Amino acid sequence: MDKRDRSALFRERLELAMGQQKMSRSQLARETYVDRSTIGQLLKPDIARLPNAQLAADAASALGVSTDWLLGLTDRPERPGDIVAAAMAVSPAERSSSDEQILGWHREAAGYKVRHVPATLPDILKTEQMLDWEYSSFRDQGSAQAIIAMQEQRAWLRSGVSDYEIALPLYELRACAEGSAYYDGLEQDVRHAQLSLIADLCEEMYPRLRLYLFDAHKIFSAPVTVFGPQLAVIYIGQFYLAFRESQRVRSLADHFDGLVREASVDARDIANHIRLLIQ
Repeated sequence: MDKRDRSALFRERLELAMGQQKMSRSQLARETYVDRSTIGQLLKPDIARLPNAQLAADAASALGVSTDWLLGLTDRPERPGDIVAAAMAVSPAERSSSDEQILGWHREAAGYKVRHVPATLPDILKTEQMLDWEYSSFRDQGSAQAIIAMQEQRAWLRSGVSDYEIALPLYELRACAEGSAYYDGLEQDVRHAQLSLIADLCEEMYPRLRLYLFDAHKIFSAPVTVFGPQLAVIYIGQFYLAFRESQRVRSLADHFDGLVREASVDARDIANHIRLLIQ
């Protein structure tokens, strides 16, 4: 870029940042340890002048923008650390789906498709008896909040504001039917009632609700939820990794779509498949 063009862009962006921060020339001069006249010269429209590296860095720091943006090297005004923080965040994962941030993520996705690979069965389709059993081993946590959260999420699903796709490994429903693995020790009537509810809901709300089963011997997925085009969340146990950078979100959406393409049981057949498992 020609020096005159770059200085004009620098002046434009400096004035814009000062306006957004409501910072006067005198205030910026104090923050950057220069005379007010120095700031005035940088802002003169008839002089092609650029600051030295020290002043450019100090001005960017004072105004909360990046030096690269002030100098026209990028169109992103955020500082690199702020961009990274906005693109990926780590937040604590509560044992319960009643965590307000989960409900907030669902509300944020209103109007967009939600793609979900749960860690076990999806909370949004669980029975109260299943939640009671899951929370029975936690002395300091009851199931009441989780039940309320499940009801709120299901009401959100019934409202029709978003399509909801779920992908599960084949073994998850089979383990629930058999009472093996994670479901070892859970009474048969609770397990079968849980499966019946999933079958009924999938039949009732298809195609808005679509559940697919994939073969984990052929393809694998960690627990992940893609909330429309702007947010994807990976569950790693005690934390969520939340991505907002569009390319990362698109990659995780593509991963989920791959699970659907490789599905061994299609959403249209899921209710019959579950009822056969119960039998």
